[in-house]
Amino acid sequence: MILMLLRLCLTFGIAFLAGKLVARVKLPSILGWLLAGMVLGPHAVSLVSQEMLDAQWYQIVIHILECGVGLLIGTELIWRKLKRSGRAIIITTLTQSLGTFLLVSLVFGVVFYFLDIPVYLAFIFGGIALATAPAPALSIVQEFKTNGPVTNTLIPMAALDDIVGCVVFFTTIAVVTGHLSAGSLPSYMIALIVILPLVIGIVVGLLAGVILKKERNRTATLGLLVFTILIASGVGFFFNNVVMPRPVLNFMLIGMAFSATFANMVSEDRLEQIMSGFNPILGVSMVIVIINLGAPLDYRLIFGAGLFTAVYILARAAGKYFGAYFGAKLTKSPDTVKKFLGLTLLPHSGVSLVFTGIAVSVLNGPDPASAKIIQGTIAAAAVINEIIAVIAAEKGFEWAGELKE
Repeated sequence: MILMLLRLCLTFGIAFLAGKLVARVKLPSILGWLLAGMVLGPHAVSLVSQEMLDAQWYQIVIHILECGVGLLIGTELIWRKLKRSGRAIIITTLTQSLGTFLLVSLVFGVVFYFLDIPVYLAFIFGGIALATAPAPALSIVQEFKTNGPVTNTLIPMAALDDIVGCVVFFTTIAVVTGHLSAGSLPSYMIALIVILPLVIGIVVGLLAGVILKKERNRTATLGLLVFTILIASGVGFFFNNVVMPRPVLNFMLIGMAFSATFANMVSEDRLEQIMSGFNPILGVSMVIVIINLGAPLDYRLIFGAGLFTAVYILARAAGKYFGAYFGAKLTKSPDTVKKFLGLTLLPHSGVSLVFTGIAVSVLNGPDPASAKIIQGTIAAAAVINEIIAVIAAEKGFEWAGELKE
């Protein structure tokens, strides 16, 4: 384990330097972190081996850091700010997420119909496609200190998008497994997967709010914040590994709910003081979480990508972009939100791989051929899409005039 920790530290150092090099050519650092994760992962150099990725201690570290990264979103979910634009954010979240689900399902439904592949598979592709991985776009927000209508819409949308994504995907899986008589996912599981992270985050967040409300020095404040993050993560571990049939809880969602709760209990000045001490830890957490997104990606899949991968990437991109455009137009949002929000919603890999793993495990018994189609298509799409999506997200912020060098 000590050797693995040293390898993880070395990976972090290399990824950090890769981010700096990429930034010198005016690209976001996250692209360097992501590529470093891919190159140093088990499919290439294997500095981050498959054994490490599967190790329990590694999963614990990653989940704690994901919980920490959730603070970047949650601390922006201040009710007095949200009530001015809450309706627009909810509507746009629904149009871009459900729009993506419907478009991807429709396109694959037509393709599969003519290729004599089970059409139900199209809905699984749609369920996987609608989710957005918030970490890549948020790392650009943090790196370039972006500010404006697109940023202010994206951050709260990231929290809502996770919820909608979980509901639609697990409902789809439940219906499909019921259709295949493969032991349908219990309906209570769908509610638990969405509600449980929120409940854990809110309960621990209330405790954190009471503790953190009182003015303390920087060190004491940081210690208490980290302590309460560990409590939230620990409760999440218990439910994820002991109570749930399989580990599917979203720890970033726990972090979002946790931080949104205490952020609404403290003054604006106090919140700024709390986060200023935590920002260095947040920066390290972001790098490691992005490395973790890149490590499972196999660069060789780029060369084997076929028709389904191309269809998936293009249909998903169209659903995200035009769904966001339609929602922004419907709610009379600023022109920059209409034109560029969709570009910041393209990152996908972490969530897509988790959902794909669940779909494959469900289909392996009753329909192994369909499981293979999903696995090959999404794995290749994750590699190709993530590189394109990071650049597209950075350009979206730049063209919206929200990028600060």
